[in-house]
Amino acid sequence: MCTRLLAAGVLGALLGLERERRHRPAGLRTYMLTALAAALLAIITTEIGLSLTVDDKVVADPIRIISAVTSGVAFLAAGTIISQGGRVVGLTTGAGMWMAGAIGVACGFGYYPAAAVTAAITLVVLGGLRWFEHRTDTDDGREENAETPEKA
Repeated sequence: MCTRLLAAGVLGALLGLERERRHRPAGLRTYMLTALAAALLAIITTEIGLSLTVDDKVVADPIRIISAVTSGVAFLAAGTIISQGGRVVGLTTGAGMWMAGAIGVACGFGYYPAAAVTAAITLVVLGGLRWFEHRTDTDDGREENAETPEKA
């Protein structure tokens, strides 16, 4: 269980650090907590499911945790999405939080390779594709252009 939680925390931290570097509203702590919470819920669900057996058959439905985590993280992520002067801001942050939750669930269920590969791909999407967007920028009001922190 500790390995699963540590994996979720580390992978969530990697995603959060990338967002922190870009001064986004949700950063290191938010992503770590999201991934850890999802992993913990997956672990608890697995343990409960294993303890509820009848004739060597699990009578609980651990898949429901994915639905619950998805709903909970979506609610949290939706709070980061706002509209400013005709522009929608925070979509990437919200999607990243949702991804951190999914990575946490994967770690919680013990799917470390899938979680690690997903975290790596997410880092490429969040950081690496930013370079590509700037090279092909048409200033169409995308979120990444709108989220630049304003100077006070």
